[in-house]
Amino acid sequence: MPSSNAINGHLLNRAVLVLNANYSPMMICTARRAICLDYLRKVEVLVNYDEQVHSPSLSLHLPSVIKIRDYIRFDNLSVDLNRKNVIARDNHICQYCGVSKTALTIDHIIPKGKGGLDTWENLVAACKPCNQRKGDKTIDESNMLLNRLPKRPNRLMYFQKYVKDQQQNWRPYLFMEPFTIN
Repeated sequence: MPSSNAINGHLLNRAVLVLNANYSPMMICTARRAICLDYLRKVEVLVNYDEQVHSPSLSLHLPSVIKIRDYIRFDNLSVDLNRKNVIARDNHICQYCGVSKTALTIDHIIPKGKGGLDTWENLVAACKPCNQRKGDKTIDESNMLLNRLPKRPNRLMYFQKYVKDQQQNWRPYLFMEPFTIN
């Protein structure tokens, strides 16, 4: 049986949605960070998970959604362009053949050697065989088709993908369903 410390450690890594003072989604942090921010009175806990974490003298509900008390000028909903985020945008699926249970690379639709840029609209997730088959050719030259045209994601789309069974209470804050008034 796992120790209490191991259970608390695992729970403290649980994802917590962070909202600005105006309730706009800002980021996701760990429960450990959210508890520290709550202790410092920098946030208000809006929703808790069912689980609790325990210390020798204290039991705390695990926060799920927190709101920053003082508004932070933060209107950046863009997502950083990097390998991890391109693969996440493409749902861990090769955009040429549709395979999903393999290591993925990043492919330039218009190759760099032909003037292609590192942009959201020119990068897609590809399995190694498809990337090698396409090589330094355009889609037309390689006779390959994209399953879906790539587009720039925004942070809200990223948060919405993050919602799993444990994060159902995030849905109203991410514009996935209306708030219900009790």
